[in-house]
Amino acid sequence: MSTRPLPVAEPAEQGVDASGVHAFLDAVETASDIEPHSLMIMRHGRLVASGWWAPYAPERLHLLYSLSKSFTSTAAGFAVDEGLIRLDDPVISYFPEFEADITDPRSRAMLVRHVASMASGHLAETHERAFRRDREEPVRGFLLTPPDQDPGSVFAYNQPATYTLAAIVQRVTGQSLTEYLRPRLFDPLGIGDVAWVERPAGREIGFSGLHAATDAVARLGQFYLQNGAWEGRQLLSREWIEEATRVHVANDDGTAEGALSDWQQGYAFQFWKSRHGYRGDGAYGQLCLVLPDHDAVIAMTAATGQMQELLDLVWQHLLPALGDTPQPGGQDAALRARLARLALPPVAAATAPPERADAWAGAEFAPAGGVCADQRSLTGVAVTADDAGWYVSLAEGDTRCDLRLGVPGWTTGATPAPTAVSGGWTDPDTLQADVLFLETPHRLTVTCSLPHRTFTARWHTTPLHGGPLSSVRAPLRDTAQPPPTTARTTV
Repeated sequence: MSTRPLPVAEPAEQGVDASGVHAFLDAVETASDIEPHSLMIMRHGRLVASGWWAPYAPERLHLLYSLSKSFTSTAAGFAVDEGLIRLDDPVISYFPEFEADITDPRSRAMLVRHVASMASGHLAETHERAFRRDREEPVRGFLLTPPDQDPGSVFAYNQPATYTLAAIVQRVTGQSLTEYLRPRLFDPLGIGDVAWVERPAGREIGFSGLHAATDAVARLGQFYLQNGAWEGRQLLSREWIEEATRVHVANDDGTAEGALSDWQQGYAFQFWKSRHGYRGDGAYGQLCLVLPDHDAVIAMTAATGQMQELLDLVWQHLLPALGDTPQPGGQDAALRARLARLALPPVAAATAPPERADAWAGAEFAPAGGVCADQRSLTGVAVTADDAGWYVSLAEGDTRCDLRLGVPGWTTGATPAPTAVSGGWTDPDTLQADVLFLETPHRLTVTCSLPHRTFTARWHTTPLHGGPLSSVRAPLRDTAQPPPTTARTTV
């Protein structure tokens, strides 16, 4: 949650046509494969539109996945400005203890700027190989994975490259990325609590795993749009902003289709160039769009496997809404009211069994086919009832997570992680429960069949970090502010 609010203005005052925002909301809400979670639009330094689809909320941290990379790049920028890192230093020079191990000439020729721009010389992702070679020190595993071509010559999206950049920052500063960024970026910009996945313990992974509020994403974008300045202070050099957002390595395939792809416009320092402006982005629709030609920033969180479709809708509806002059403003009030009542539809189901309630109470279900197809290790589901209502219990071995059912809308809770649950009986023989993991872009649908006493479990977007259900959340952290209140809500 932010420590102080962003300046706010009516869309029309800043040249934003509210009808275009309405059209974008219509499009994402009717798209079958996009689940929107939040939207913030900045224009001329003012917040002109913001909304969260309940049960998601402004104060909630949200897993940013690879949008984390843009924060890592920013940390590297501060370290460069402070003389702690030089872009043209060999990577190996920051890890002298590996000097005798790293003999491949291309690995030894890899520079800091190469790992910052996904130009390590590898032709494909090396995450599995690097972590398999050395789980205790993945940087060593990465450097022991020889590049296929000369560093700087080819692009390949490669998690260990960013992991190595993050490790360099943490080594030269003696701090985690969060600790280093707190006085330099987070506090000056008014960004509140964040949490970052560590691997190994004590080292934030850099390429993913940052959990932050949408507000933090909007502020980062505005900070870059303002060339590293905030409230009249130059916090990060303009030179770094320019270097971090220009193309360092081409990644297009030369086809007409490639020209329409926002993933083939070139890569900067942990930012993608887009058909319009540039962006940080993360899996399943976490977006920080910076549009210098329109003096605008668009921040979004979502759950979708169709990120190009989501960007296409931005270009189709929001980009034309960014006008050069103030607008009439007739739809501003209606837009404000709509943004305030955004909500994900609950599961269409009865709140109690329409028949055979006694058969459902206490019923237990095994995985269909003898094994859960889901990547998590669900071993069983049970349905119970008491005077307060109905519950579905998810078992992972000896661990059990009890989730409340039988209430219209979404019911929020704190176990196995911050969640919201909606569901009930879609017919006398079938129970469906949808579980939103509110600090991530993930929804799990569990469906129980009474005649067969079996269940299926399906992720709508599959978590990319391993672990039990209780890990589908922001890492536990010390916070200066109280966490969001856990309470039952219906929408």
